[in-house]
Amino acid sequence: MLCTTVGESLADYVNSTLGFGLTNTTLLFAAALIVVLLAQFRLDSYVPAVYWLAVVLISVVGTLLTDQLTDGQGVPLWISTTVFSVLLAITFGVWYARERTLSIHSIVTPAREGFYWLTVLVTFALGTAAGDWTLELTGWGPGPSVLLPLGLIAAVFVSWRLGAGAVLSFWLAYVLTRPLGANLGDYLGSSHPDGGLGLGTLGTSLLFLGAILGVVTLLSRTGIDRTDGAVRR
Repeated sequence: MLCTTVGESLADYVNSTLGFGLTNTTLLFAAALIVVLLAQFRLDSYVPAVYWLAVVLISVVGTLLTDQLTDGQGVPLWISTTVFSVLLAITFGVWYARERTLSIHSIVTPAREGFYWLTVLVTFALGTAAGDWTLELTGWGPGPSVLLPLGLIAAVFVSWRLGAGAVLSFWLAYVLTRPLGANLGDYLGSSHPDGGLGLGTLGTSLLFLGAILGVVTLLSRTGIDRTDGAVRR
């Protein structure tokens, strides 16, 4: 969720505030993402700093993909949301048909990791489109729009506690963190007259990058997010 918010705010800051332009911003972050993913695939096991840097960059690129369609090509948000939803379903379908599992704990081969990162990219793009479409469709302000995905995540959590499948529950919550993060970024960055907190895109980006750095430092030192000793084959 933190990374999704950064993707929303940092992309807007570099694109609009710094004046890089949508295409140049997309190319810049796509190049950085490729470099980091190459480093990630060369690793034999989970390294928090590299992994989460890849997540932050892929969140920015995913956001920019939606922005390219919406702002660059004039594609309506409902179409973008539908297209990315279909792409996500296809990705899951092909992944499961080939590997017979969607569990993140089974990602021990380059092929499975490839499916995983493709899924992450599509969910970030979907989160941006769905979050913005929610605002457009409902007319809610940035603050109330946060409550819908937050409530749905709470429902998924309750369902999991009541016995719903762990893999299905994980991916439902994972997808829902995307519109939650996108809407939260809008809420924090938007001006007071627009219903936000007025932190701006730079302030929001720095706040959440700092939070991500703190979490990654904690994970690196404690290893509390390591569930097994699996390495990639």
